[in-house]
Amino acid sequence: MAATETQAETRQTIEAVFRIERARLIGGLARLVRDVGLAEDLAQDALVTALAEWPKSGVPENPRAWLLAAAKRRAIDGFRRNRMLARKHAEIGRDLEDERDTSVEDIEAAMDDDIGDERLGLIFTACHPVLSPEARAALTLRLIGGLSTDEIARAFLTSEPTIAQRIVRAKKALGGAGLTYEVPRGAERTQRLDSVLEVVYLIFNEAYAATAGDDLIRPSLCAEAQRLGRILAGLLPDEPEVFGLLALMEIQASRFAARAGADGSLIPLTEQNRARWDRLLIRRGLAALARAEALGGADGPYALQAALAACHARARTAAETDWKKIAALYDRLRAAMPSPVVDLNRAVAHSMAFGPDAGLTLLDEIDRAAVLQNYAPLPAARGNFLFRAGRLAEARVQFERAAALTRNAREKAFLIARAAACGG
Repeated sequence: MAATETQAETRQTIEAVFRIERARLIGGLARLVRDVGLAEDLAQDALVTALAEWPKSGVPENPRAWLLAAAKRRAIDGFRRNRMLARKHAEIGRDLEDERDTSVEDIEAAMDDDIGDERLGLIFTACHPVLSPEARAALTLRLIGGLSTDEIARAFLTSEPTIAQRIVRAKKALGGAGLTYEVPRGAERTQRLDSVLEVVYLIFNEAYAATAGDDLIRPSLCAEAQRLGRILAGLLPDEPEVFGLLALMEIQASRFAARAGADGSLIPLTEQNRARWDRLLIRRGLAALARAEALGGADGPYALQAALAACHARARTAAETDWKKIAALYDRLRAAMPSPVVDLNRAVAHSMAFGPDAGLTLLDEIDRAAVLQNYAPLPAARGNFLFRAGRLAEARVQFERAAALTRNAREKAFLIARAAACGG
């Protein structure tokens, strides 16, 4: 029994190490083998090897170095077998073979760039103009965020097969483009910035409101998105939207401790104990927002979203929230970043500022577009508006529909409770 428990603990350790190191491992391997798809396969092979060997030999002192060395050995073996298939593989294979006795530290030093972070470097590399914006975001969410195709599909409000095809095509396109997998500099880096910001934003969003599973948030993934945002701010100190995104993430993250009860249940924003909000993160966020606005970026999509978050952060109580200002900011955001999700959040803001009927009118417009028909927050919002309007029987139907659509256990429980509060 003890041996079985030890093996289970070792497996959990391996999986945890791989989740932490996966993106950095793929980033380093992509620089070595010049093929992001192959780098992902090699990283997965290293995990399989670890699952076979670590339960017998124990977890190594430096797990990442072990995984990198295992992946590199597989790369060398593969290139030896296929040396004559393509000249570039032969060249890379010889380079790798020449380096086989080099320490992991020396290999990593050779992969250094001015960004100094493999994960962020991989995002910039994968956000290549040869790919469509949608393909760039899907690929990097898979590689960096470690998100499943299902989670990415929900972020893009599309189907899982569509996302799977995008990722496969993106890998093939990068492989066929003859890229050197070097981090871009100067104007080329600036051209890729919008895609990079979108990826970091989507990683944070998935972490902040998990689409599936038992947890409302994924703190480690949120922290990773914030870390990438801070690196970008240091790397590009004159880009307003970099600071807008950083401000948004810092302020949103400040609410983590208040978003769930002791039992893990969801606590809506208007009912959260604001004394539990992290004031340090709020100060950081407000400072980043001030920097974005000083750089002339007040109307940028991320800066506007940060300004919305700041309205809540500055209100000492829910009753003091300036909903009319928030509604006006959503009107501006809709012009800067049109999307059905922005329209939904705008409807919520207008319902709080001007009454539930105003929100219901805007939801009717969204319904006619039929884009969010399977998106749980839409019936949840309608249920809330109807509840506030005293139309409890209709509200119950909407809350039940939202509960059936969501795949997050905590959110489902919250919505079922809201339905029950409407009575029979």
